[in-house]
Amino acid sequence: MFGYPTRKANEDPQGGGAKRRRQKVGIVLGAGAARGWAHIGAIQELIAMGVSPDIVVGASAGAVVGGCFAAGRLPQLEAFTRSLTKRRVFGLMDVSFSGGGLIGGNRLRTRLTESLGGIDIEDLPIRFASVATEVGTGHEIWLKNGPLIDAMCASYALPGIFEPVRWGGRWLMDGALVNPVPVNVARALGAEKVIAINLSADVLTRGTAIQDLQHFIEEAQTEVAASGARTGGILSRGAGLLRRQFASGASGAPGIASVMADAFNITQDRIMRSRLAGDPPDVLITARMSKIGLFEFHRADELIALGKEAARKAIDEIREHIDLEPPAKALAVVENASG
Repeated sequence: MFGYPTRKANEDPQGGGAKRRRQKVGIVLGAGAARGWAHIGAIQELIAMGVSPDIVVGASAGAVVGGCFAAGRLPQLEAFTRSLTKRRVFGLMDVSFSGGGLIGGNRLRTRLTESLGGIDIEDLPIRFASVATEVGTGHEIWLKNGPLIDAMCASYALPGIFEPVRWGGRWLMDGALVNPVPVNVARALGAEKVIAINLSADVLTRGTAIQDLQHFIEEAQTEVAASGARTGGILSRGAGLLRRQFASGASGAPGIASVMADAFNITQDRIMRSRLAGDPPDVLITARMSKIGLFEFHRADELIALGKEAARKAIDEIREHIDLEPPAKALAVVENASG
């Protein structure tokens, strides 16, 4: 587990004079599909600065990284993401021709279970919650207890891509539909100072999630075919399915599924802007990565570096609002956790 840096209650951060209580710090990790790997770098940089989080909240990809961080598994997640290639990513995609999504998600869930299976949210050393959306009602659901794996999988169940997840009699899907950067959840859990990381500020400049997925599968198909791997036939079926479902019509108009996916991105963007305006964090870290597609999970090296860079750019604002731990102590924590 991470040995998070702590300060004694009421210790004076200046080393003298009146003592004060350290305010509880929450880190909010926003949605972003593959861009979520940038959260790994951002968290590492925040810890290195001396940020000591008491609460972590995530939506969609942010729930995956946040859950691993809260469970002390961030080094393992980082190693896994850096090992991904296009071929390995597709190997985790159990393409489905029926059901609630194009990808069943069982292979990815199996990999997560190998590291996090049996862990319940209430047993984590740091308070954690993920956000999901109830199918049918659109209710915003906060997952604050129960199996960590289920809470993560429910939060990233992108409509039309991953199948919804059953939780306590409800079917749940991607939390980005209702709360892409859930600052209010962190505050409700007791955070007095909130650092939020937004990965979707420029999502509309990239194109739809479906277009990114189609492009990725076609590239992976070429790569696997060149290697002579036996999965080439499965890739061909997947790429063919996407072309049929998302192809433009004779008039050049986008296909119905592409329109629906684009509508999801537009809705998410508008909801995100509205909710951040209504309940802004104390520090908003915005990582702009329009050149990286939503399904380019194999680009972890670049994404982690971008996350670190975005956090570093916010250092002055972070110092203004957050009581930081001694840098040497925080850096020692990172080295011990990574070892």
